[in-house]
Amino acid sequence: MSVDGPLPVDPAPLREPPPAIPAFGELRAGNLGLRLAESGAEIDAAQALRFQVFYEEMGAKADAATAAAHRDSDEFDAVADHLLVLDHDIGNGPEAVVGTYRLIRRPGARRLGRFYSESEYDVSMLAGFPGEVMELGRSCVAAPYRTRGTLQLLWRGIAAFVFRHRIELMFGCASLPGTDLDALAPQLSYLHANHLAPPALRARALPARYVSMDRMPIERIDMKAALVALPPLVKGYLRLGGFVGDGAVIDEQFNTTDVCVVVKTDLVTEKYYRHYERTAGGAKEE
Repeated sequence: MSVDGPLPVDPAPLREPPPAIPAFGELRAGNLGLRLAESGAEIDAAQALRFQVFYEEMGAKADAATAAAHRDSDEFDAVADHLLVLDHDIGNGPEAVVGTYRLIRRPGARRLGRFYSESEYDVSMLAGFPGEVMELGRSCVAAPYRTRGTLQLLWRGIAAFVFRHRIELMFGCASLPGTDLDALAPQLSYLHANHLAPPALRARALPARYVSMDRMPIERIDMKAALVALPPLVKGYLRLGGFVGDGAVIDEQFNTTDVCVVVKTDLVTEKYYRHYERTAGGAKEE
């Protein structure tokens, strides 16, 4: 599954970046910097942050090895790129990591023979997409840094990564808190009614794990309330023109209900392109 910490509802645009960012360097916003992990120690710091947020804060159930290591880690970490937010008032390396997002491209997935999402969904139509694809997951930010600026910095990094690698399709599992399907019925039904992916991009939950998202008659859904109740990560993807797959998946270990989100990067609106030009155009590269 993928447990993702809070992300902004206003992600940066995914169109060609201005000349100030010809390649993926470090982006800056005051004392915060964003770049890819450059060492095993920095990946370890990201795993420690994930453990802190997912297990200690959100109450995920750790197995013996995870509890002993105080790290959230799996085999996909070795084939992924790890986007990091660093607080340069603290330092410039592992000690400064305060946010992270895991990005897996097709070459990395091929090394393991699968994408992470395949434990919950049939993503064959996404993995076989003719353009470049990227799976996103394991996002989290340390509690004191959960501000709009920090989270927009993460989205700016995703945008820069997308352009550098010519990503045409992004997907990944996003989590709704809890496993009470009655309580989550409005949100799941809203997503099914309004944002179901077209058939060619419609990942489907594996049969053994499939939970119907169409849980309420459409006339009974309070659309505004259901949208407001969605996690910021999911709302951020929807604002990028994102879709959801068919069926949700309950993850008892993490006490979440997961949905598969799909975003074609060419569906991003002009609104976010203008936002990117305004915010990233003056970004400092180091």
